[in-house]
Amino acid sequence: MGIWEIILIIGGLVLFETVSSVDNAIINAQVLSGMGQKARKWFLVWGLLIAVFVVRGVLPWLIVWAVSPNLGPIGSLTATFSGDPNVTAAIESSAPILLIAGGTFMIFLFFYWLFLEPKYYGLLGERFFQSQGIWFYAVISVLLSAIVWFALSKNPLMAFGAVLGSTLFFITHGFKENAEKVEKQLEKAGEITDTSKVFYLMVIDATFSLDGVLGAFAFTLSVPLILLGNGLGALVVRQFTVSNIERIKKYVFLKNGAMYSILVLGVIMLLESFGFSIPSWLSPVVTAVIIGYFFIKSKGVSPKDSISGF
Repeated sequence: MGIWEIILIIGGLVLFETVSSVDNAIINAQVLSGMGQKARKWFLVWGLLIAVFVVRGVLPWLIVWAVSPNLGPIGSLTATFSGDPNVTAAIESSAPILLIAGGTFMIFLFFYWLFLEPKYYGLLGERFFQSQGIWFYAVISVLLSAIVWFALSKNPLMAFGAVLGSTLFFITHGFKENAEKVEKQLEKAGEITDTSKVFYLMVIDATFSLDGVLGAFAFTLSVPLILLGNGLGALVVRQFTVSNIERIKKYVFLKNGAMYSILVLGVIMLLESFGFSIPSWLSPVVTAVIIGYFFIKSKGVSPKDSISGF
């Protein structure tokens, strides 16, 4: 892998992690605004360390261990942080299972956003799909059935990986929904404490980080590069949280760009899991093009205008 290819991959990872975490940054900023100075400082310092070094370090390690159990927990942890080439070899041997799980997760995430999540309408058809939200579960059920059917003929463990990806989606989605409901209930009751808010933000950070970690495997199977790219992206998100969040919120279609990137990355991961050869530069380039398009599209558009749709 050449130096320019490494730079391209890291840049794509930083961009993807940053844009896909915009919602996370907005939630953080909103909750932090109602916290005391001491709790706010604690979260911005220790929360950053946990988000960058613990969550984004532990998750790749757990994934490596899960798909390459022969390395063992200690071996996986040590090799992951040292960049041991044995890890890359172990991941590549188990890559189809990892990629199909991540691809299924990402595609489910996109269709949830398309059918059910409130959004600013950036492309023709988005309003229609949201009006058909009742079909979300039918669509992803058919998709999962098709993915599992084709995976069974190639490798039964790949079929399990697809089911695992769908399971991860519903688990993390449940955590996000439950955390938001608990926060609203506590706020209405007037009983929410700064400690509760910090815990809520930590849970949200952890669940949002899974999107970035799984999506990162569409860019590269090199865990050290994933740690570096996602870690830098998390630093950028924290910077937005404390300084530029209102400015970022003005770019109303950034979330659209993130979700279409997630769809493309999910498709790339599925194709790679079935043996299609995808050049390593494609994921970062496509991500940059999609996000760049929606970034430009956001300029000069007010939230009120974009809600009306196209």
